[in-house]
Order: sequence, then C-alpha cells, then structure tokens
Amino acid sequence: MNTETEKDFVKGMIIKKPHENAPDWVKAKMSIKLDEFKAWIGSAVKADPSAEWINIDIKESQGGKLYAERDTWKPEAQEKAPAKSDHDDIPW
Repeated sequence: MNTETEKDFVKGMIIKKPHENAPDWVKAKMSIKLDEFKAWIGSAVKADPSAEWINIDIKESQGGKLYAERDTWKPEAQEKAPAKSDHDDIPW
C-alpha cells in the first residue's frame, strides 16, 4: 500500500475544470486515454487480483490543476468473534 508521500496517479485519466459556460451541475470534465489507462488498471489488477473496487479521488494541486489519484486506504482487519458452539446455549 502507498504511504502518504507516494502518490498513485491514475495514468491515462485527465481531469479538467468545466468550461466557463458549463452549467453549475457540471463539476469536472474527464478524459481517458485508453492505452495508458488500460496499462495502469491492468497493473492494479495484477498487483491485487482479489480487489473488487478501485477508488479514485479527484484532487486539486496547489497550482489549481485537477488530477486523479488512487485512494489506497483500506480498513484495518477486525478480529473475528469466536465461533458459537452448540453448547453455548446451555444454562449450566
């Protein structure tokens, strides 16, 4: 998993601010360069074949440019409760 200092930019995905005449409900414009994106997504699947989702954050750089970055946060594994046996219901 990436640390905070390592960024996993989504290769082949370009995010732009909407055109100045775009309606208010248009928040961003996204373009996908298929060959770059396919390579990026393929490497992500190869790295973790069991993954069902890839989460992507749209962020704004200090210079005001929008970009796409993979969100690699995962919840910490929780300990499973001990399995209940057939004898747990006996009152004595």
